[in-house]
Amino acid sequence: MKDLTVSQVQRQNILNNEFALQEVEKSIGIQTVDFENDMWLTKKQVQDFYEISDSTIERYIDKNSEELLNNGYKVLRGKALVNYKLHDATLMSEGSKISVLGVFSFRAFLNIGMLLTESEKARILRSTILDIVIDVMNQKVGGHTKYINQRDEDFLVQIIKEEDYRKKFTDALNKYVDMGNIKYAIYTNKVYESIFHENANEYREILKLDSKENIRHTMYTEILVVIAGFENGIADVIEQDFIAKGRKITSRETDIIFTNATKNPFLAPSIEKARNKMASWDLCFRDALHENLKGYISSVPKEDFQKFLGEKSKSLSDRLDDTKEVFQRLKDR
Repeated sequence: MKDLTVSQVQRQNILNNEFALQEVEKSIGIQTVDFENDMWLTKKQVQDFYEISDSTIERYIDKNSEELLNNGYKVLRGKALVNYKLHDATLMSEGSKISVLGVFSFRAFLNIGMLLTESEKARILRSTILDIVIDVMNQKVGGHTKYINQRDEDFLVQIIKEEDYRKKFTDALNKYVDMGNIKYAIYTNKVYESIFHENANEYREILKLDSKENIRHTMYTEILVVIAGFENGIADVIEQDFIAKGRKITSRETDIIFTNATKNPFLAPSIEKARNKMASWDLCFRDALHENLKGYISSVPKEDFQKFLGEKSKSLSDRLDDTKEVFQRLKDR
């Protein structure tokens, strides 16, 4: 089981998953104050819920201030405090005695619960949250996270486009590289290794794909775009090298083309982005760790959960059915 107390990325992935947070809120059923379009608890309420001392909660706030502030912890003073008191009946009776008040949004309340190691309630909460995240993911994608990439509304268009670039790449290998059929596997692996530091077999093992499953059908749209651009560029350079030399180029000369491509500063930003997306999305959505890309892992922003789990996301089969219906309507006009 994931240890949320030690991984900020894992904590943030949950806190950015609004679909899971809605279910967590129902499960906990804690009383909160509606304020500024959010749910809030005072520091004292959070302290009482987790059954921890004032010194303990202060220590965690000090140690994790940036993370908690980013997730909604606030210290209210002046007008902001006055406005908050108007929404919290328990504070109204205390009048003007309170001049500074620490408050936690619901996300910040969960955030500190993911950090606390001294609280049994926090431990139970962490376990509950992880169960809910799994249940929500299974409900949204039918348990098939292996192909969660296909729920992106842009996937279908890109996988079709990618076939054309792939053909251009394999045609260039066929016409201009002086090697046997092994060259297709060798240089496809070089494409993968250049972009995300893994060959085809390593990628299969990480995603637990069998030999009949098409690797590219599991890749995110953004990864396919980078692969298409890389293969398209390599194909052009191979062809130009063939024309310049007036003969098929050797495997050594082809290797040099790949080496130069990986050093191309124009490609660097898109490759960096692809590594970040693959490493971060696979860890979050597929619980798959790409060891060679660990340095590129970051938390997944809220909008990416919408991309794969939100209203616009659909399974590929549903999207194909929709496409058939559109073409049928056009045909019937």
